[in-house]
Amino acid sequence: MQADDAMAIFLALQSPEVEVIGLTTIYGNVYTTLATRNALHLLEIAGRQDIPVAEGSHVTITKGTKLRIADFVHGADGLGNQNFPPPKGKPIEQSAASFLIQQANLHPGKVTVVALGPLTNIALAIEQDPEFPKKIGQIVILGGAFSVNGNVNPAAEANIFGDPDSADIVFTSGADILAVGINVTHQVVMTDADRDKLSQSSGKYAQYLCKILDVYFSYHHDSYHTKG
Repeated sequence: MQADDAMAIFLALQSPEVEVIGLTTIYGNVYTTLATRNALHLLEIAGRQDIPVAEGSHVTITKGTKLRIADFVHGADGLGNQNFPPPKGKPIEQSAASFLIQQANLHPGKVTVVALGPLTNIALAIEQDPEFPKKIGQIVILGGAFSVNGNVNPAAEANIFGDPDSADIVFTSGADILAVGINVTHQVVMTDADRDKLSQSSGKYAQYLCKILDVYFSYHHDSYHTKG
């Protein structure tokens, strides 16, 4: 749960065609506990504390604890080292996996899961309820590197690499899956000029995002020589 996720969440909250029914958290650029804190914080910024946050797994599906945490991409707090005050909200008692199962049961065929990190929670939902792939509407995955090099090593993209066993379970589950890999995302650059335009907006979200994006932009400038 970091700067790019913040953009995705704010966009979803502002999109009239989307009803956000919950956020689930997972490790990636930060550990799961901090991802949960950041999710609660973002909902507070948006004034949407009515949306539940379900905390996800702290380990991979094979109980691996040596997680690949890339805090150099978005800062140690995942939000550009802004050290925001702790959120007032708390996650719900349910785990992310059981929340996913519950929502799929309540609204069969209607729920889209937008997976922005490693796929551990979704794999756990499939393990706990083998009918889950039939009941979930679609799983949109930010992950994979199709016909291009990965961004962790030449073969792997970070979200899939974060828990490959879970990815295997999800991709082979029979669920309706749409994978958006870095072969797509690397063609869509938020440029320095885009950020300048954002900074001139008086919108609440625009101002917030400009604050947290510095570390993320610097990382891409330095590591990839990308102007954005």
